[in-house]
This record gives sequence, C-alpha cells and structure tokens, in this order.
Amino acid sequence: MNLGKSVFVFFMAVLLLQSCAKEDDLVSVEDLKGNPQAQNGQLNQNGNGQNGNGQNGQNGQDGQNGQNGQNGHNGPNGGGQNNSLTDCGNQFCDLNDMDSRLLTEWTELFLDLDRYATGMRPTSTARALAYINLASYEAAVPGMVELLSNTTQLSGLSIDESQLPQNVDYAIAINAAYSSALDHFLINLPAGSDDQIFDLEDEMEERLSRQKPQQIVEDSKAWGVYVANQVIAYSQTDVAAENQINDAQPTSYVPPVGDGYWTFSAEPERALFPYWGTVRTFAISANETTTLPPLNYSTDPSSPYYQEMVEVYNANNDAAAADGEQLWIAEFWSDDVENLTFSPPARQFAIANQLVKKENVKMQDALLLYLKLGFSLNDAAVATWKYKYEHMVMRPSVFIQDYMDADYQTNLYSLIPWPNPTFPAYPSGHSTFASAGAGVFIDYFGNQINFTDRSHQGRTEFRSQPRNFNSFEEMAVENAFSRIPLGVHMRMDCVEGLRLGYEISAGVNAFDLSAPGS
Repeated sequence: MNLGKSVFVFFMAVLLLQSCAKEDDLVSVEDLKGNPQAQNGQLNQNGNGQNGNGQNGQNGQDGQNGQNGQNGHNGPNGGGQNNSLTDCGNQFCDLNDMDSRLLTEWTELFLDLDRYATGMRPTSTARALAYINLASYEAAVPGMVELLSNTTQLSGLSIDESQLPQNVDYAIAINAAYSSALDHFLINLPAGSDDQIFDLEDEMEERLSRQKPQQIVEDSKAWGVYVANQVIAYSQTDVAAENQINDAQPTSYVPPVGDGYWTFSAEPERALFPYWGTVRTFAISANETTTLPPLNYSTDPSSPYYQEMVEVYNANNDAAAADGEQLWIAEFWSDDVENLTFSPPARQFAIANQLVKKENVKMQDALLLYLKLGFSLNDAAVATWKYKYEHMVMRPSVFIQDYMDADYQTNLYSLIPWPNPTFPAYPSGHSTFASAGAGVFIDYFGNQINFTDRSHQGRTEFRSQPRNFNSFEEMAVENAFSRIPLGVHMRMDCVEGLRLGYEISAGVNAFDLSAPGS
C-alpha cells in the first residue's frame, strides 16, 4: 500500500505553496492559516487514544539540565507519576497497570548523553532512538497480549520466543534491553559515559528486583539482553547505515555544481550524511513518500525565491535587534549544537517524556508510543536526507552575502563555529522532525492539549524559558518556522518539511501491531 501517495493527495488539497507570509508574526498559527503557501489545513488526525485536554498545573519538580562535566537529567520529573518505580512486591507487574517511570528514566539518560555524542545528529540519532525503543518494546511484547511483535512486519528481525524463560518479569527485561541497546547505538561519547548507563541499569534493577526470586531476576535480564542483541544484529544488516555512522562526512562525496546549489567552503562544512537516503526505514520507505519541487532559483529581486530570501534577512536581523520573542523561539527550538543540547530528533522524545508523565501514560502504552515515535523520526530522517541531496538547495546566508549584505550572519552563528548546518536546506530537517513527532502525538493524545515544553528549563547559555502550547499542531508550526528567525532556512524549506513529516507520521500511525481480536 502506497501510504505516502494517498496522504500526498490529502495534503495537496490543503497546502498551497509559494507565497510569502507576514514578517511581523513569522510563527503564529493565524499567519499560517492566512498564508496559502504555509497553510496546513486540518493536519490533525483523529486520536484513538487518550484526550490531552488536562491542565498542566504543577508538574512536580523540574529536572535540571546537565552542565558540562556531570550531567543532570534533562527533562522535568513532573506529571502524574510517583517518584519511585511501581513496586509489585513478589508479584509480576502488569504492564497495563505499571507506571512508565522506568522508560522515562532511561529516556532522560539518553537525552543527557545525546548532548555529547559527536558526529551523530540528527540522522544517526534518529536511527538510534528507533532501534533502542524497538529493543525495549520487543523485550516486553510477550507480556502484552493485545500487541504483536515487530517480527510480523519487519523482514529480517528474528526473535526466537523459544528462548523466553518460563517466568519473566518484563520490567526487569526492559531495563536490561534498554541498557544494552543504549550502550551500542549511542556512539562517540565521552569517557565514563558507559558508567552512567550501567549505574542506571543497576539502580533500576535493584528497585525492580525487591522480593523477586533471584532465578527470575537472572532469567528476565537474560531475556532482555538476548532481545537487545537480536535487534542489534538486525540493525547491522543495514549496510548503508553501518557504513555511514562512522564516516558522517565522507571525502568521497563531491556535491554537484549548479546555480543555487548547496556546497561547502571549508573541510568542517563537508556534506553530512549525503547517502542517508538509502538507509533502512521501518514503516514507510523514502520511495513511498512524495516531494514537492522548491521555488526556482532566481537573483531577480521581484521573484518569489528572492522575496523569501528577503524574509529570512529581515526576520534574522529583526530578531537579533529586538532580542525578544522571535529570538527566544529561534534559540528555544534550535538543538543544533553538540555539547550544548540534545539533537532535534531527541527533542521529540524530551516532549514525549513530559507528556507521558503529565498524562500518566502506563508502561504498555508508553512502549508503543515510543516505538512509533522512534520509527517516525527514523523514517523522517531517511526521506528528508534523500530529498535534501536531490534538490541541493543552498542555505540563505550564502545567497544573502552574495546579493544582499556581505556582512550578514545568522543567529545560529553565535552558537556554532559555522554559520549553517552542513547539509542542503530543502526540506528543513527540524520542520520534518516537528511534524513527524506531532503526528504521532496527535494520533495518541488528540490534537488539543494544554502543554508547556520545559525541555531546556534552567539553561542560561541560550534562551531556554518554557513555552506553552494549546495544540500539537501549534507546537509543530512554531518549531518548524523557528528556522527563519534563526536565519538558516527559507519559508519553503519549512513548509515542505512540515508537509513531509505529517506524511511520514501518517504511515507510521497506520503501522498496526494490534493482536487479532484485541
């Protein structure tokens, strides 16, 4: 079934391209509704899960972001969950009744470590999130009678349930699986990072093993490690990804030359993951997705292309001069910089962690939610990078410096050594990740939700204050179009990224793991 093509027809009906928006409100929902090019129409899907209309209230004590050296947990601890893991005594925990603290604690550690993982973001990070959460889900799926293993859908994934011990505590198995997978998939970490992984595993195991027979503890750990190893083995059959994760900027790649084409001017700016469009996907292949052509390159000041460059120039400079909300939005969503924040795909998991706590999502539902979120971000990375290197659209700063202002600098330049991300612009990766995540959240929670994103609360190196949203659509739009006042994307990049991300999340939401009769 070609899900991408069918969703494309829907979005073409509601998304008309190629007109500029008002410059005085770059990221408002009303502006998008009034702008034919940026209009999203009814992007929300009818949620089949819980309705997220609850009030934020006091979400508990907010976690502190890690500073250089010792990392604290990135995310807030707030929400409806208890401050300790569910204690089932000497009984096995029902994953339908167990809170999700085990999963959110592991995700918070991922966010801490991802900040310092060099050479991964954003594509390899998205892949890591998909496989880690696949391992967690598969470790528990024999205990979730309403759900099926991904072995029924993913060719080449092999998990032999004859290896399943007679008695398994699935929370202990999840703990072991996540630890093993995290240790494998997050690479290029500082010395000592393994200690943080194994320390959390030991801490969680000690809590989960209280009053449990030692044989059950050992059998459960063995099952979790076995499943993680099978998932790792499956990942290693993806030769395209395995060849790229340790060679993110291959010197063999020479970008094509043409008017308006992206290129690099120094070795550190070499193309990042130029072959990622061939990497494995989980729910919707890159070839099943669609792409809309970018505006025609033009140096004519009256052309739509040039006018979108004018918008970037004005938005970037106005945001810097005003030092107000637009610069706050730009830096709040940036997540571009290694050693400063986690990566753009991981940002969606920071949001998911807050939602799971706020809405008191139980373990079984959280495992499925995180699985689909990981799949959506992975598949979004593959499709986005395929189209980036097909369209080869230049970054705004190059055009602006050549034709408008030789002294122009992006607002990102204050945070990184180079003025731009080191890959072509169209479509925007941030925008695609924003809607790839939002589409999964909408499917579970519904679109309307009073939510405050506290992902970077407490950080002082950039504008990190929490921001409140009334819907997932609103949040995705703000994330996507934050790239304009940051100075690194034209509006068409963001519009196309939003469209593509929703197309991908629709394919992921249709990826059905319901057991027959459930």
